[in-house]
Amino acid sequence: MNMQVPLGVQPPPQPKSLAETGLSSVMMRDILLKTMFRMNLDLVSDLSRAISLPVVLTQELVDAARQQRLLEAKGTLNATSTSNEMGYQLTDAGKARALDALSQSEYYGALPVPLAAYSAQMKRQSVRDIKLTRPELMKGMGHLILPPDLISNLGPAVTSGRSILMYGPPGNGKSSISNGIRAALGDKIYIPRAIEYSGQVITVFDPIVHSSAEESIDDPTALRRTGNRYDNRYVYCERPSVITGGELTLDMLDLKYNPTARTYQAPLQLKASGGIFIVDDLGRQAEPPQKLVNRWIVPLEESRDILALQSGEKFTVPFDTLVIFSTNFHPNEIFDGAALRRIFFKIKIDGPNQEMFLKIFAMVAKKKKVPLDEATLIYMLKSKYPIIANNFANYQPTFLIDQMIAVCEFEGIPYQMTPELMDRAWGNMFVKQESIAK
Repeated sequence: MNMQVPLGVQPPPQPKSLAETGLSSVMMRDILLKTMFRMNLDLVSDLSRAISLPVVLTQELVDAARQQRLLEAKGTLNATSTSNEMGYQLTDAGKARALDALSQSEYYGALPVPLAAYSAQMKRQSVRDIKLTRPELMKGMGHLILPPDLISNLGPAVTSGRSILMYGPPGNGKSSISNGIRAALGDKIYIPRAIEYSGQVITVFDPIVHSSAEESIDDPTALRRTGNRYDNRYVYCERPSVITGGELTLDMLDLKYNPTARTYQAPLQLKASGGIFIVDDLGRQAEPPQKLVNRWIVPLEESRDILALQSGEKFTVPFDTLVIFSTNFHPNEIFDGAALRRIFFKIKIDGPNQEMFLKIFAMVAKKKKVPLDEATLIYMLKSKYPIIANNFANYQPTFLIDQMIAVCEFEGIPYQMTPELMDRAWGNMFVKQESIAK
């Protein structure tokens, strides 16, 4: 994998002094003490990696804490054959300060990035600066067979970095298309491990959401390195993709406060910054679709979001996210005109026609190693699909072929398709309408 920083994405500059971190000396000192206490670290090189600060600056923090009699040197008694580093330990006063700091906030480890520095970095890697070409978008869609005009409509929508509403009947690949858009973005950005605002720490990096592209993190203990250097308080990642469905609620879009640890976790849309936020199955959530979209009005129009601390203090964060809404409902059924105006692109995803359906069916059969049978295909088209008014859907070939494979495996016969197997597969795709005795 090519790990060079992509052209156009400037890395966050590595701080050359403690002042350039943008954090108060008290916050940095307390995080250092808490990290030593919680992680039982005593070497500057290990502390440097833990708090994501260059070794020279970490040594400065250690020296300052020593002057305040919060740390003391252990000497080189614990040195190994590969290291003759000086060890340090908390004094009684240092332990007391660490415990007091932990009572105020359990956060320790990587130093956070000030909100202003994070905002500046988001401008350097904005999703709206991506210029996606037709071949790149086609490649991201993989082996999806799509109507010719769909890519023409999707391309400008994605390149604009604005909101997109995809609607149409279920089972036609709206979710797959959303994921294909994410794959097409391709480049990588820098995600902060945590953000600091008004003395509060908000954790942002989430291994579930953020896929690290760092094969070898810049070693903060090295005096010189070739190649790209950047602030190790960030993680070099694929552009994030957050997908939510029927479980989405409005409170998931607010800061999440942990009263035990006294720390904050970034909401979903902040974790998605620089990438894609997909709201799948819009209209299936407990909250009305109109209410959910109303929450996005300011972010969508002004590229900024407003969050609130426990104290009630509100502050502004960048909103640099491509928002994709996907629904099986007609937009006029779930939105008023004002809400629809704020969604920049509306793209209908229809089911395939018969020709496209057969292409998909043949492609899936080949992939799953099931020989095509002309008689079965004719039977399916003439005897089955007229029952449902020839409403073809993209999910159906995979469903029907998987059903036939399951029967073949159970019966111990080679993979095949026959009219009888098609009948059994069809019976599981659609349930007969009937009354059930209770």
